[in-house]
Amino acid sequence: MGAGGRMNVPVQKPDPLERVPTDRPPFTVAQIKKAIPPHCFKRSIPRSFSYVAMDLTISAILYYATQFFHLFPPFVSPFLWVLYWACQGCVLTGVWVLAHECGHHAFSDYSALDDTVGLILHSFLLVPYFSWKYSHRRHHSNTGSLERDEVFVPKPKAALAWYSKYLNNPLGRVLTLAVSLLLGWPLYLAFNVSGRTYERFACHYDPYGPIFSNRERVQIVISDVGVLGAGYFLYLLAKAYGFWWLASVYGVPLLIVNGFLVLITYLQHTHPALPHYDGSEWDWLRGALATVDRDYGFLNTVFHHITDTHVTHHLFSTMPHYHAMEATKAIRPILGEYYHFDGTPIVKAMYREAKQCVYVEADEKSKGGVFWYKNKL
Repeated sequence: MGAGGRMNVPVQKPDPLERVPTDRPPFTVAQIKKAIPPHCFKRSIPRSFSYVAMDLTISAILYYATQFFHLFPPFVSPFLWVLYWACQGCVLTGVWVLAHECGHHAFSDYSALDDTVGLILHSFLLVPYFSWKYSHRRHHSNTGSLERDEVFVPKPKAALAWYSKYLNNPLGRVLTLAVSLLLGWPLYLAFNVSGRTYERFACHYDPYGPIFSNRERVQIVISDVGVLGAGYFLYLLAKAYGFWWLASVYGVPLLIVNGFLVLITYLQHTHPALPHYDGSEWDWLRGALATVDRDYGFLNTVFHHITDTHVTHHLFSTMPHYHAMEATKAIRPILGEYYHFDGTPIVKAMYREAKQCVYVEADEKSKGGVFWYKNKL
């Protein structure tokens, strides 16, 4: 995927695999923020809702179009359904991103409104809104930390599963990626797969699980009720119109949404040029900078730029997405070599990262505390 006609495409380094600096940056968060136009931090209710309305309208139009598929010759119908699934999955990924904005209090100036919109949108996509909100907030608070980050936490070589060496080949990598894209999101929510290690079983649906504090437990129950309510509504639809109808118009697009969530998050935080830190070296700013902006072509716009402004998002997560491109352009001169953009085509990047980012080892040239991905098993 190329730039897709997008303006102001970040300039990729001559070697996108060149490691980013790990020394303490010569700038502060306050200096970065000062470089951003003040209006970029302003949230607008009408503008935020306009994106929700746009995505839901497009989604409804796509569904309405399926009502006419039977008018085409039988051999054309499968291609039309594949096109529908791809388009609907991408649009609903955009809806997911808008709910994600709500979880960061980037939708409006009112937390109650953000949570209400986020709960409705995420429940519709079978996501436990508050559960994810709290674990994701801790991810933002601990990005790049080997001990406290919440998702896609790399392991040292000694902690790899016994079967890892059998998957470290082309077929194994393709199989691993396929399983991750298909099942990674529900496995993370239900069993904390690829998440940080807790002292006991961790699950996003368990209000008494170790992921959450005592004051968060009631909201976790609300999240569960939201998902169960959406699930019951889907059950009624399947009962009325048939399981295969529901699978066709909703189920397959939802699988595509789940796959994109795993892919986007994986590629944002998994890169041979990005460091991870243990407790002796980690600090919030260096952790927040240990992420990478990617180019998904025209899908950058469909996904509301969660893909190509992720560095800015980690620095200022309450900034609404519609200002993130302007903010990214403004802070790049301040960040310098600490800003990382990789325009490698996404499919190629998926395979490269699966091949090169197998486990982490301490930097042999430093005093320790800084870890890089390795692939020699």
